[in-house]
Parts: sequence; structure tokens; C-alpha cells
Amino acid sequence: MSKVIQFTGLSGAGKTTIATALAKELIVTGLKTLIVDGDEFRSKYAPDLGFSNADRLENINRMANFVNANKDSYSLVIISAINPFNETRAIFTEKCQAQLIYIKCNLDTLVERDTKGLYRRAMLPPNHPEHLANLTGVNQNFDEPAPHTFTIDTSEISLQNAVEKIKNSIFN
Repeated sequence: MSKVIQFTGLSGAGKTTIATALAKELIVTGLKTLIVDGDEFRSKYAPDLGFSNADRLENINRMANFVNANKDSYSLVIISAINPFNETRAIFTEKCQAQLIYIKCNLDTLVERDTKGLYRRAMLPPNHPEHLANLTGVNQNFDEPAPHTFTIDTSEISLQNAVEKIKNSIFN
């Protein structure tokens, strides 16, 4: 029987980095692992959708259907997506029996990391041509996850410790 975990958190918090490191460790031990990355999924299976609440809901429903269609072929499925609303996170819990893990990081650290330049753009004046008006956690809502299995704060814990904490939680 496969397990499904869902990572939620702001852009740059470390969801995909942790998912990739966790999958690499598990694959070495013989556990077949699938990562469903929110950005990759959206570009491949939902390019027709924007970021309105209705479009976000549709994207999550498509992702949940994809996970359910594929999860029996894997020991672990890791969903790595911002998924900013408790309402839409519950879709994975209900449809996929996913455990929710909050990958948290404080805004100062996210701004320092800002590998995609999103925070810089979101903090520009609204009339600036590069202004990003819909960055979750800055100028678009992000619900604090409730309920969730536990929190990994990547501004306080190393990547390896995060991976160990998750492995111990899901396989014990």
C-alpha cells in the first residue's frame, strides 16, 4: 500500500528541495517514489489555468486525480505544492489520504533566498512594470495549515534533519 504526503508552504520554503532529497534516499533503499511538483504539474497538466481561487481549486482537483490514478505504482507519493488554502489542502487529505506537512520559512529568509526573483517583484510598487500582484504570502493569502501532521521550519533546520524527521514520521 502506498503512502501519500503533501508538502505545503510558500515559494522558496524548500518543498521541492526536501522532496527531491527524500526521494533520492528512499529510492536507494528500494522504495519507488513519485514527486508531484506543483510548478511542473501546472505547466504540463493545467496550462489553461490561472491563479484565481476557482483555477487553483481546479488545479488541485486535477492533481488529486493524477495522484490517485498513479499512487498504487509507488511506495510513496510526495505532493510538493504551495496549495495556499486549507479548503484545497483538504482535497488531498480526503481524496488521497495524504498526510499534510507544513514546510515553513520566515519571510526574511525567503526574500534572501528568492531564487526566482518573485519576492523582489512582489514588493515592487504596484505601478512598476515588473510588479507581481499575486505572490502567495506577500500579496495573496496563505492559510496557516490546520490541521497538519507537523511543521518543518527550513529557516531553523538543515535539509538532512528535515529528511530524517519526515522519514521517521511516515515510516514509523
